[in-house]
Amino acid sequence: MDLFREHQLLQTRRHFFGRSATGIGGAALASLMNPELFAAKPSALDSPPAAEHGILGEPHFPAKVKRVIYLFMSGAPSQLDLFEHKPQMDELFDTDLPESIRKGQRLTTMTSGQDRFPIAPTKFNFAQHGQSGAWISELLPHTASVADDLCFIKSLHTEAINHDPAITYIQTGAQIPGRPSLGAWLSYGLGSMNDDLPNFVVLHSTWTGRKSAQALYERLWGTGWLPSQHAGVSLRSEGDPVLYLSNPPGVTGQSRRQMLDALASLNQQQFEEFGDPEINTRIQQYEMAYRMQTSVPELMDFSDETQDTLDMYGPEVTTPGTFSANCLLARRLAERNVQFVQIFIRGWDQHGNLPNDITSQCRDVDQGSAALVADLKQRGLLEDTLVIWGGEFGRTIYCQGKLTRENYGRDHHPRCFTMWMAGGGVKPGITYGATDDFSYNITENPVHIHDLNATILQQLGIDHKRLTYRFQGRDFRLTDVHGNVVNDILA
Repeated sequence: MDLFREHQLLQTRRHFFGRSATGIGGAALASLMNPELFAAKPSALDSPPAAEHGILGEPHFPAKVKRVIYLFMSGAPSQLDLFEHKPQMDELFDTDLPESIRKGQRLTTMTSGQDRFPIAPTKFNFAQHGQSGAWISELLPHTASVADDLCFIKSLHTEAINHDPAITYIQTGAQIPGRPSLGAWLSYGLGSMNDDLPNFVVLHSTWTGRKSAQALYERLWGTGWLPSQHAGVSLRSEGDPVLYLSNPPGVTGQSRRQMLDALASLNQQQFEEFGDPEINTRIQQYEMAYRMQTSVPELMDFSDETQDTLDMYGPEVTTPGTFSANCLLARRLAERNVQFVQIFIRGWDQHGNLPNDITSQCRDVDQGSAALVADLKQRGLLEDTLVIWGGEFGRTIYCQGKLTRENYGRDHHPRCFTMWMAGGGVKPGITYGATDDFSYNITENPVHIHDLNATILQQLGIDHKRLTYRFQGRDFRLTDVHGNVVNDILA
């Protein structure tokens, strides 16, 4: 191969003019490698700079929260068995859902062939809790203990009726894969508050409910067409929290540092040659991984937690990968100013045998969820941390499959479902929105998932209409061309 000839062939007119900007790119790379060369000498009055500024530089307006912890119940928990108290349904057991209620609604292929749609009242008892009087199922006694810290939204809705499009929709603002996730948008817009940990961390939890569960794909915490440095970093519960984080046998920290310096030099040459911004991302990610070799093991070590704290999260807190352990890990990440933490737990897709499976599933998440809220509150972190709990859609009042008083299943229901929020800037101890007697249609204050995402961004100081990215000739945003902030739930 004639390398000189190959180099000449690369010199197209577009390439020639494109290289005219690499002087700026080289300066940017140099500033990344050695920021002190380009930084003005700080004044004693200056506050420490953010670890990494986002594209906005500063929020659009004062933020109510600094960080978000999103507890995502993948598979869609049944609002009828957890939060929607509909006692009148007992009298309608095994009667057909009126057509005037269903109104020809689109059905999934799992129930569209049923001859009838029999009403399945919940078998679980409900009670009111706290001064707010929130109705909560007996399945969630720990959540009930923090009811006055929670804001229940009972009127969420979505157009998606199947799991993958619905999860993709609520995470990225579109049912079709390929767009950036909520955490990626935040990282892109606001930057990072931490030098040594990723700005967006994803945790996956074990579960004891239905074992057959919808798969979760990396694109749910990916960046789409945003720079890849803003993708969520998934921490593992076994072995290295991040693959290949530990040095292999025979490799010392000093030799690792020398290797990275040499690699950065090679990448700089590549950047000067091609001007690809992803090369800068590659350098940043190598440097972050190097710093994480120290920060992540310390993060994952719970030995400095008091016994009272461990007891608060429950007996599973010391088992890596459980929901309780991940909730404590989320609190530790919040203390270290990681901006967005998302905990996924699968197994909520209960088309049959719902009473047994949802009991196990609630046992997995109830104590950890409540402990996270209480722990953040007692440490003064709940004031500027937003906690969100919920799934991609709800469940039908009518039964899927065989119906008895003790056993039943429920199909997907996008027309109304319940989520709760707690923390900075959200009114505590309120219930917002309402549904009809069948928990089938919204009767008061509908909240679309675009409205939910617009409200989350609002709490972080972002106008959802102004955080955009131009791709293929169009300005995209998380909420597409929709979304209204739900001001009624904001303090």
